[in-house]
Amino acid sequence: MSEAPIAEATTGAGPAGVEVVRPGESRAEGPEERLARWTAGYAPLPGLPDELVCADGALRPAWDKFLRRLAGLPDGEIAARLAAAGRHIHDTGIAYRAYGETTERDWPIGALPLLIEGAEWQAIAAGVAQRAELLEAVLSDLYGDGALARAGLLPAAAAAGDPEFLRPLVGVAPPGGRHMHTYAADLARGPDGAWRVLADRTQAPSGAGYALENRLVMARALPEVYGALDVERIASFFQAFRDGLAATATRDEPRIGLMSSGPYSDTYVEQAVLARYLGFALVEGDDLLVRDGMVSIRTVAGLKRVDVLWRRIDGDFVDPLELNPASRLGAPGLVEALRAGAVAMGNMPGTGLVESAWLAASLPALCERLLGEALRLPGLPTWWCGDPAQRDAVLERFDALAFRPAAAPAQGAFTSRAFGEGRDEAETERLRGVLRDRPGDLVAHEPVRLSTAPVWNGTRLVPRPFVLRVFAAATPEGWRVMPGGFCRISETPDVRPVAMGVGVRAADVWVLSSGSTEAQASLLPPSDRVPVRRVPGLLPSRAADNLFWLGRHLERAEAVIRLTACLLDGAGSVSTAEEDRATSARIRTLLHTWGAVPSIEGTAADLAHHALSDGGQWGSGLSHALSARRNAASLRERLSGETWRALSALHGALEAPADATDSEAALLDRAERALSLTASLAGLAQENMNRAGGFAFVDMGRRVERAVNACRFALDFGAAGASTDDLGVLLDLVDSRISYGARYILGVALAPVRDMVLLDPYNPRSVAFQIERLAERLAGLPSLRQDGVTEAPARLVAGLRGEIAGAEAATLPLDTVAAWERRLWEIADAIGARYFPGGSDAARPETLVTLA
Repeated sequence: MSEAPIAEATTGAGPAGVEVVRPGESRAEGPEERLARWTAGYAPLPGLPDELVCADGALRPAWDKFLRRLAGLPDGEIAARLAAAGRHIHDTGIAYRAYGETTERDWPIGALPLLIEGAEWQAIAAGVAQRAELLEAVLSDLYGDGALARAGLLPAAAAAGDPEFLRPLVGVAPPGGRHMHTYAADLARGPDGAWRVLADRTQAPSGAGYALENRLVMARALPEVYGALDVERIASFFQAFRDGLAATATRDEPRIGLMSSGPYSDTYVEQAVLARYLGFALVEGDDLLVRDGMVSIRTVAGLKRVDVLWRRIDGDFVDPLELNPASRLGAPGLVEALRAGAVAMGNMPGTGLVESAWLAASLPALCERLLGEALRLPGLPTWWCGDPAQRDAVLERFDALAFRPAAAPAQGAFTSRAFGEGRDEAETERLRGVLRDRPGDLVAHEPVRLSTAPVWNGTRLVPRPFVLRVFAAATPEGWRVMPGGFCRISETPDVRPVAMGVGVRAADVWVLSSGSTEAQASLLPPSDRVPVRRVPGLLPSRAADNLFWLGRHLERAEAVIRLTACLLDGAGSVSTAEEDRATSARIRTLLHTWGAVPSIEGTAADLAHHALSDGGQWGSGLSHALSARRNAASLRERLSGETWRALSALHGALEAPADATDSEAALLDRAERALSLTASLAGLAQENMNRAGGFAFVDMGRRVERAVNACRFALDFGAAGASTDDLGVLLDLVDSRISYGARYILGVALAPVRDMVLLDPYNPRSVAFQIERLAERLAGLPSLRQDGVTEAPARLVAGLRGEIAGAEAATLPLDTVAAWERRLWEIADAIGARYFPGGSDAARPETLVTLA
């Protein structure tokens, strides 16, 4: 609890009800004192409005109500809750990647939401909806008959020369009747207190998923404050958006895919959140195939038709045949499918055209012409320099204006000079040269000045610049605006929050309802509208491939960790006994063969450090854990939060701390903690994954790898003449020492150990057990053929299953075990060829037309 010292303490007993504070003591700080301390010295920027205080310095009503509720919590409690929220974000993998970076960062959510009163929000929502409708009308004209350009209402040269104008889409009627299904606007208050649009987002607006995560995290961190305020719920917005996309399809129960560029997208985590929340299939260009006039998703059950694609890649990357030939993110033939009406897409390729700066100067007149009303939510005062009159006006005020490229998309529009910062002589000369030679390449606008909102710095509130992003979705009833949004706010006064990055945090946006909030919304439809099904859902081949390799990498990590634990726990200690040295040498050699250690020389501690925690060794436990995490990153929409937390914990357990002593005891403890986490991950898969989903592929990946490892362990430690230490290590590596001790009293012997490791169908670590499970999993997967002929993976497993069932441990040649190992690799390859096909050779399920 935060406490406030009392300057003049008293002694002795006081009157009833009066607290007595003795010298050197302090009195607990009350809510009113805490609120006063938080707001003391709060000083907004001169000449700009602030969200916390009015012009007279009084708290705005919404903030007064919020802060009085928050002041009921001591500073320490607030800090603890925010720390818990940060751990939740990290453990569940809520992350983003700043533009140009290759590594992800934890999502940096701020301590305070942005509060907006309901009445003010209604005006914002009406302005955003109007602006979306206006831009939709402009797109319809630009890709239609071009009447606006002929009438001189917008510059034809600027539109035709814009790289976002995609000529193959001219004349293509968008399936569903709309070019845009999502729209976002970046807003800021002007000096007069009115909201203005800084940028329109029409290409593939991002941030709605982060707005959802912001809300979940803040409601979790401050439940009593959130519950006490009438905050508008946002779930109904997502329901309306989903219904709007579904309405564009021709089938009653359409299949909708979210088209992503993959895990290296800046906002892939957000895309996975939205796909899971909305029930969409998360697909990449390689998952799609255009054939026979339809767009299909490659799945483990063959090609499945997709009706609607929600595009989250740039429009010109959608189709390498008709648009950008260098694209590896799209699918050949998609534009032709759009032209034929075979698939609907939101947003249509080419919608990024109306993000360009040249259009901003024409929007007020276009709104009057197309909608018959004034623009409710204007942008910055802007001039397109290609118009002689506008250029002359710009030259008169040259030093007072900011400039940017006329065709710059919104995300690249606002550099530091857009905020009125000074231009050097060279830049001034360059701009004047462009205005003289190619004036149509530039727009001029009033410098951006961002108003401020409060940020919690740990002890009090400070004003910081912010930008608000508001989202709108097209529905059959018109544009629906999310009652909230996504706020970017600076950590320091000198950082401009135009994009997420260093020095910028996110904030939830709470719209305070003027009445009671709507009943808790849900994305679940009424039960009478959904027929009961017990069939597998859509599993794209790429997702199945990643699930398969997730299982394999986790099993490889476990094998390396167990081998390292054996090296540390007795077998790897320096001994004069020849057998101990021989066993240790075999462990070291296998670790080196697997790429876990750089050489077989060195102390057990040195080798164990490499094997567990050296990310530079491709076969180390850490490298396999990172590979598993990369596979999981492509499956975020399919994995539970518990699974992601366990993966993060495994990575943390194997990554050596900076101050690690790397003693044998410490390394053994690290290995044992990591083994507990691999067991947790295996348990999560067994108990939490639906057997009709992707479980079969995670499990098959584990089974193949475990069987291969068991064969390799038997070859290295179970040869004829194996020592007691060898056989003990072999039992430890397959985690079967307890089972062996319960079955055999007289100690380890070669034939019983081999039987338990290789042939025992009741031992969950034996090769035989893995083959049985592989057969079960393959039998439960869909077949592409209806002629009764067994597919290749099942056929290979059946052959190996029969051989193992007929083998005897006492007479089993090691050459046979080596052959089993090779055949297991063949089984893995056959699974990949059948269920993870690439290129255009994916097959549809056969339709049975004749009977034998």
